[in-house]
Amino acid sequence: MNDEIAPPRPIIIKRVKKAGHDFHGGSWKVAFADFATAMMAFFLLLWLMGNTSEEEKQAISGYFNDPAGVANQAGATTSIIGEGGADAAVIQQQAPQIQTESENEQLAQKLSDEQIATLAEQQELLKLAELKEELESLVSTNDAFRDFREQVFIDITPAGLRIQIVDKDKRPMFDSASAELKYYSRSLLRRLARVLASVPNKLSITGHTDATPFTEREDYGNWELSADRANAARRVLNSSGIAEEKIARVEGFSSSILFDTKRPFASVNRRIAIIVLKQSAVDDIEKQVLGIK
Repeated sequence: MNDEIAPPRPIIIKRVKKAGHDFHGGSWKVAFADFATAMMAFFLLLWLMGNTSEEEKQAISGYFNDPAGVANQAGATTSIIGEGGADAAVIQQQAPQIQTESENEQLAQKLSDEQIATLAEQQELLKLAELKEELESLVSTNDAFRDFREQVFIDITPAGLRIQIVDKDKRPMFDSASAELKYYSRSLLRRLARVLASVPNKLSITGHTDATPFTEREDYGNWELSADRANAARRVLNSSGIAEEKIARVEGFSSSILFDTKRPFASVNRRIAIIVLKQSAVDDIEKQVLGIK
């Protein structure tokens, strides 16, 4: 018996390639992705062209025809890519230049008085909305208003921003049948005055009672009481930083305008309303006083 081990025989693997189509490879996916990207870019270009003005198209065309010339016209020596990949030279050329005083006057002349008044009122409403948020935050978070949170109502009316402070059972603003403010009512009005003093708008202050007849005096009723209470609130506001000339109107309405019409004798109808007036409302008050239509 031969003890020598014979060397292993080589193993030959023969691969047979079958005929057919190689649909399961990845090359077609790359080609399709390139095609989809190109189509997306094409439709994006069509959308941009449809939403671009003629002036913008001319500026872009000028840049690609002569980039150096456009950069020099825009006051730049080099082409700088700005935020979003846009060329700063093109942006600067398209951006509106700082208008001179005469140009502003010409622009103002193009706008009618009605358009100017509309724009001014829109700006005023935005400022009143910001003031409303500030006051609501103050009332809801400041400890000084903790006991008044259910008695202060803030909303925006056609005349302006209205702040109503209503009576609550066992917590009235005034002494019974009197125009003397409670100490806590004075504190509340002083804190409101700190915020309202920084607002240029004029104020309207109105006093309101419930429908309970005033029987303390024969020559004195709810009309006089509501007016006196409104003036008591005005005096506190004036002494707390509100200039006298900022008060446009102080009136008493008795029970003619109820807060809760279904409960005319409810305490919530006894209230003081402070309105931060829009300029249009101030103009209307002046016209009413002067009898101008």
